[in-house]
Amino acid sequence: MFQDDAFRGLDRQECLRLLAKVTVGRVVYTRQALPAVLPVNFSLDTDTSVVLSTSAGSDLVRAIDGVVVAFEADDFTASTRSGWSVVVTGRATVVTDPDEHERLVQTGPRSWMPLGDAVFVRIESEMVTGRELRGMVGMQ
Repeated sequence: MFQDDAFRGLDRQECLRLLAKVTVGRVVYTRQALPAVLPVNFSLDTDTSVVLSTSAGSDLVRAIDGVVVAFEADDFTASTRSGWSVVVTGRATVVTDPDEHERLVQTGPRSWMPLGDAVFVRIESEMVTGRELRGMVGMQ
């Protein structure tokens, strides 16, 4: 790609600012030695980690607790061929501290599914990368 093309790399602060604007992303992890992608709702915590809320017995929790995963969120407008994509890579851990869990009950994401035994999973923002596509209306 050329230097003056429509793609632009985003710095960490820009990426985090954009992530805070959306509520749905995708967790990328390994399931039975194969790549897996699962859409989830999320929020950014005060320490810039990604926080998910899910069922304690979910396959996702068993697959990602304690391992490095990727998390991707984006926002695109097809009509203007513009948007952005951000990837957070880091270790995922189930929040076990009772005080932290209670704080996230008040401030964290709300699962879109009814959960009786909700747990929070934190994905540390160890590596944050992003790209922005500026509109190319009229290009084929």
